[in-house]
Amino acid sequence: MPEFDTALVWLRRDLRLDDHAALYHALKASRAVVPVFIFDTDILDALRERADRRVEFIRESLAALNRELETHGSSLVVRHGSAQQLIPQLAAEFNADAVFCNRDYEPAAMTRDAAVAATLAQAGRVLRDYKDQVIFDQDEILTQAGTAFGVFTPYKNAWLKKLTPFYLTPYPVARYLNRLAPLPPQQPLPTLEDLGFRRTNLDALGIHTGSAGGQTLFENFIERMANYKLARDFPAVKGPSYLSVHLRFGTVSIRQLAFSAHGMGGAGAEIWLSELIWREFYQQLLWHHPYLAVGRAYKPQFDAIAWPNPPGHFEAWCEARTGYPLVDAALRQLNQTGYMHNRLRMVAASFLTKDLHVDWRLGERYFAEKLIDFDLAANNGGWQWAASTGCDAQPWFRIFNPITQSEKFDAEGKFIKRYLPELAAVPAKYVHAPWQLSSEFQRAYGVTIGKDYPPPLVDHAAARAVTLALYKSAGGNEE
Repeated sequence: MPEFDTALVWLRRDLRLDDHAALYHALKASRAVVPVFIFDTDILDALRERADRRVEFIRESLAALNRELETHGSSLVVRHGSAQQLIPQLAAEFNADAVFCNRDYEPAAMTRDAAVAATLAQAGRVLRDYKDQVIFDQDEILTQAGTAFGVFTPYKNAWLKKLTPFYLTPYPVARYLNRLAPLPPQQPLPTLEDLGFRRTNLDALGIHTGSAGGQTLFENFIERMANYKLARDFPAVKGPSYLSVHLRFGTVSIRQLAFSAHGMGGAGAEIWLSELIWREFYQQLLWHHPYLAVGRAYKPQFDAIAWPNPPGHFEAWCEARTGYPLVDAALRQLNQTGYMHNRLRMVAASFLTKDLHVDWRLGERYFAEKLIDFDLAANNGGWQWAASTGCDAQPWFRIFNPITQSEKFDAEGKFIKRYLPELAAVPAKYVHAPWQLSSEFQRAYGVTIGKDYPPPLVDHAAARAVTLALYKSAGGNEE
């Protein structure tokens, strides 16, 4: 017998019906399940940009999800306001005995969920949460001493050792979908304008939304997965899966992805599975160390770094005016598309902190505003890795050379020229450091340094020396 007459399933970063932990448990435990989504003003009001690709991605994915629900005789209930207030109100409106949701590991989300649970409890209702966006969470992967891992490789080994088919088995949601509440179509989904936002270039970019879009991308990537190890570091090549935004908003199931990577075998699949494990490593890191969300370094001695933040350096980086083509092309990709290739995220972050001497927190915040796949745990982990302030990070005395990175990973300059058309005529051997061209060759190739493209903002060798002194002054050592 079902435990509850009516329950809500509160969708957040899990915008699909298939293999959905909270939905499965809600359907099994209830006679009728009402799916709800809140455009949470506690989150949206903090966004500075009114043309935000993430909001549009969510809205379009919800529209697809609603169409799918309607084929099952149900409908998605959508509200715009504070989720902390609206979820208890919706539970009362539908006389729901329980609210089911999937866990979120960000500190602000956990605080919100605790407040919702307390309000529901006062009315005799319950909040039940489930693991869904990761294979292992909370205290499932610990060291032998019972503490959180601070180094990736031992964490990965423990993760793989614990993995069994049970953890990759999908939730059989389909067999219970007849318990979705028979809701007639609700009021139309709010438009972006209703939410206070504007349309972006999402359509022009060809970004796939919804679970169908995620499946299309995944099926395409399966055909390329074997080559992932070789292709993933080259931004001009179709190497990545491009599934990061779908993982972020749960339009694909992590169990499906991990099952495919684990079962396929081969170097490409193994490396991609490692990337999925890195994602979970950063999630568990944030859950165990919530202070990371408020700008503190994982390695506390590096909170003492007195970042020079030279005037104009951060702005030049944001606006792709550093004079280093690979860095500028990476920032143009981000600004124009909301996406940046993973190798370039490392290069751009290293350049901001270790060449321009700008506090990594400013770069972290910029990525948080611009990335369509922004995830607090991964973004913080990536920036602290590049800035050498995080766990298992790039050692502070190892500093990416932006020119050699460019020569290695975009040797022919194809990516650079895609986003810096002003350098289109510059031969590949010069495009990585175009300021080295003579005036004669600049005229020949149609680019005048200082006019058509900026000179380098800093000298890498000189900047490197300053960086080493900064970290040493904060207690860095080379052990």
